[in-house]
Amino acid sequence: MDKPEIRAFFDETTNTVSYLVWDKGTQAGAVIDPVLDFDPASGQVDIRSAEAIIAAAAEEGVKVERVLETHAHADHLSAAPFIKEKTGAKIGIGEHIRDVQAIFRPIFMADDIRPEGGDFDHLFRDGERFAIGALEVEVMHVPGHTPADIAYRIADAVFVGDTLFMPDYGTARADFPGGDAHMLYRSIRRLLALPEETRLFMCHDYKAPGREEYRWETTVGDQRRDSVHVHDGVSEEEFVAQRESRDATLSAPRLLLPSVQVNIRAGRFPPAKANGVSYLQIPVKPVRGAVAAVSPAA
Repeated sequence: MDKPEIRAFFDETTNTVSYLVWDKGTQAGAVIDPVLDFDPASGQVDIRSAEAIIAAAAEEGVKVERVLETHAHADHLSAAPFIKEKTGAKIGIGEHIRDVQAIFRPIFMADDIRPEGGDFDHLFRDGERFAIGALEVEVMHVPGHTPADIAYRIADAVFVGDTLFMPDYGTARADFPGGDAHMLYRSIRRLLALPEETRLFMCHDYKAPGREEYRWETTVGDQRRDSVHVHDGVSEEEFVAQRESRDATLSAPRLLLPSVQVNIRAGRFPPAKANGVSYLQIPVKPVRGAVAAVSPAA
C-alpha cells in the first residue's frame, strides 16, 4: 500500500499542528486542521499560517482537493474557507458535527447553520473510505473529547486529532459539552489496537515537563508502552478517574468562544450585521451576587 507524503506546520500561538498530505504518484493532496491566525484582543484575522501551507503545496506540486477537519476545534479558528477559496478543495468533517452544532446553536443563536451540517461539503461516517489520488483514507469515529471527533487513517499513518497527545503528555480533555471520558478511553483503545508500527500524528503539542522541543509524531507501540495516561494496563475506571480529576483543574482554552462559533460553521464567521461587520458573541454567565450587574435595568 502506498504511503502518504506528509509535511507538518506548527502554530506555536495555539500549539496546533496542521498537515499537508499527498499522494506522490498523482500529486493529489489534502490539508488537515488548518489554522486561521486570530488575535482576540483586536479581532484581527490573518492568513499567514494558511498561506504557508498553500505555498508548500505549490512548491511540492500538490493539488489540494480536500480540507479535512478532525473535529470542531476549541483552541484555534479553522482556515478551511480560505484553503477552499484558493484551491477549490471540499471541506469534510465527521457526521456527528450535527450533534455539536445542536449543542452550540442555541448558545450562540446560530440559526444560520443549516440542520443538515451547515457549510461543510461532506460529513464522514465511521468506517467510510475515500481516496486522495491513489491513497485510500479510512475514517474512524473517535468520540470523547467531543461527540464528533474523527481520525483519518492513511496506510500506516493516522491523524488522531485531539484524542491523544505525545506519550509524555497524555490525552485530550473530555469536559467540553458532549465530551465523555469513558468514550475517550474506548476511542483511544480502538486506535491503540492498530499495528504497533502505525504512525500517529498529533493535532497539538505542549512540551511535557522536561522536554525542550515540540513533537507531534509517535507510534501505537510508543503510546501503549509509555503514555502517561493510557499505557497498557490502565483500566477504563483508572483512566476516567484520572481524566476527570485533571479536567476539573483546567481553565477554558483562550480561544474557546471564538473558535467554537466559527468552527461549527466550517470556519465561516457569523453573518455580517447591517454595517458589514461580523461579530463574535460572548455569553455571560453570572455567578453569586453578580446577577444585578448583568441584568437589564427595570
